[in-house]
Amino acid sequence: MDCAKIPHHRMSTTIPPEHTDPVNAQILSVSEDLVSGFQRQPFHVIAEKSGVPVAVVLERIRAMLEAGVIRRVRQTMLSTKLAHGALVAWRLPEEKLNAAFDFMSKEDPFSGHVVIRSTDHEISGSGYRLWTTLKVPVGESLDHHATALLRLTGAQEYLLMPAHGVFALGVGHVRRKTLEPGDRADEPAVMSTTVPVNLTPEEWEVLLALKEELTADEIIENPWAGRAKIAGVSLERFCEVAETLNAKKVIGRFSTFLEHIKPSSSGERVTRFNGLFHWAVPKGREIEAGAEVGRHNCMTHCYWREGGPGFGNVNIMGVVHGTEKDRVLAHKAAIDRHLEEAGMPVSYTAVFWGGRSEIKPSEISPKVYRAWHEAHA
Repeated sequence: MDCAKIPHHRMSTTIPPEHTDPVNAQILSVSEDLVSGFQRQPFHVIAEKSGVPVAVVLERIRAMLEAGVIRRVRQTMLSTKLAHGALVAWRLPEEKLNAAFDFMSKEDPFSGHVVIRSTDHEISGSGYRLWTTLKVPVGESLDHHATALLRLTGAQEYLLMPAHGVFALGVGHVRRKTLEPGDRADEPAVMSTTVPVNLTPEEWEVLLALKEELTADEIIENPWAGRAKIAGVSLERFCEVAETLNAKKVIGRFSTFLEHIKPSSSGERVTRFNGLFHWAVPKGREIEAGAEVGRHNCMTHCYWREGGPGFGNVNIMGVVHGTEKDRVLAHKAAIDRHLEEAGMPVSYTAVFWGGRSEIKPSEISPKVYRAWHEAHA
């Protein structure tokens, strides 16, 4: 019997769901961040790359999703091409911090990563405790939306830090567990830009149907058939348009996102610590420095962002996750040494540790944006 046809609730009771299970780890080492672009049959690609039969891939991903080990399965978008975006640091009275976190994570679909951060000691910018990523549709204003959030949460101040370039973007927690500090690619990372593109109405319909996370019932060999119906086109046309979107470089990767903060149903955690690393390098050398930082395999994110005087004039930022704090710091120390050996001056560096956090895809629909602002005027 084809496993893709077996109801998922009949299968997952006897299947090990933890990310540490050898077969699951083999699947996750590919499915987290190695399936690039749009794929007509993404689970077949995972099976081929991992060496695990597609029927087993389907049942294991389904079981991990039901157990909360995987928090979502979805086709990601390169939202830097579809929306204006920025990392936002918020300064709030301490007594309003958790309420603001709740509002950003539950009531604002345009805020993606929502994290309360702290530092080991007082440093430049340590008064900004709440950090979010923010996206607004092309043509809309990040400042306009952030000002509305400031009013609604009682925040005192915000700082927008849009990305001028991206050097690393891909999570891969399972694959990164075995990395040694200093492990890096043979060549410097190549910076990608954040210039938005224009889409036709049909492309928007397909994109909005494509980007929503898959339910357990959609973990099947052909997951896009139902999405084509939502978009109002045939499956063949849906795939053709998705491939056009891929050529326009607005499609990211197909990914199974692990729940890396909260414990699973059995109490296991994928990771315990995440450090947001800051470096300030000389103006004019940001691309060179970002390429050297981004080539380190431990980096899940690496950007050129400007923090200004309030953050020691930081201009290179990146994130590393790990199960041990000392290990995360060892990765940073290795990058620091590499920058020094490469002759890159660093005038300021810091680590902001992630605490309470919620991670969700940022909404990019112009219709949803207009409706949200009408409701919160």
